[in-house]
Amino acid sequence: MQLSEIYALLNDLSPFDLQESWDNSGLLMGLGSQKISKIALSIDIDEELIDSLDKNTLLITHHPIIFSGLKQLEFTSYPSNLIRKMIQKNISNIAMHTNFDKTHLNDYVVQEVLGEKIVKKDGFISYIEISESFDDFYKKISNAFGLEYTKYVQCHQELKKVAVVTGSGCSLLKEIDADCFLTGDIKYHDAMEAKSIGLSLIDIGHFESEHFFAQILLKHLKFLGLEVIIASSKNPFTYKTQRESNE
Repeated sequence: MQLSEIYALLNDLSPFDLQESWDNSGLLMGLGSQKISKIALSIDIDEELIDSLDKNTLLITHHPIIFSGLKQLEFTSYPSNLIRKMIQKNISNIAMHTNFDKTHLNDYVVQEVLGEKIVKKDGFISYIEISESFDDFYKKISNAFGLEYTKYVQCHQELKKVAVVTGSGCSLLKEIDADCFLTGDIKYHDAMEAKSIGLSLIDIGHFESEHFFAQILLKHLKFLGLEVIIASSKNPFTYKTQRESNE
């Protein structure tokens, strides 16, 4: 099957035109006429992942390895070092980022991971309605995403309306119309702003909330008759308590 045919199927599934203007989803490396017999799916690309792949593999990722304009290819720096290894192994790459967030990932996380019903969608933002105490809800969220540590800002004792954005969504903070906002990569000043406007926050992690990408996409590619594997990269963060560090 040609790479261009696979690209067309992916575009039908989650149109690349839906991506944000700042995004770089689409065919990032490869030749449309290249014959593809094996596809690997991953949220990101790291050196260990590239080393594990066979030559001539098509790697479909959530995050684009080329995000902003490259001004040089200096092969000891990121991402040039990874691009070099991919070229050497003739590994192609298609990224499905903000387009896939809008069409599949956010819905999957709300419905399949949290077991909730979406009552409203506004671009990236999915809204759910609940009737739970903040303490009970944040414990449920921690369990659902397998969070070893849960970072949060509490402004409510009881929650009625919750907004969800996977990945890093705090740029949307001013648009949120809810009691509580679930997203990843919450920074200090995001927390200060949320507290000042009375918006509870729960940090669901970037990797933790988006690593479902591969398993979602796998379901849509099984019919191609190609070998399709999940070869997800690892979370770059390691979490330790002070007690664990002293042992």
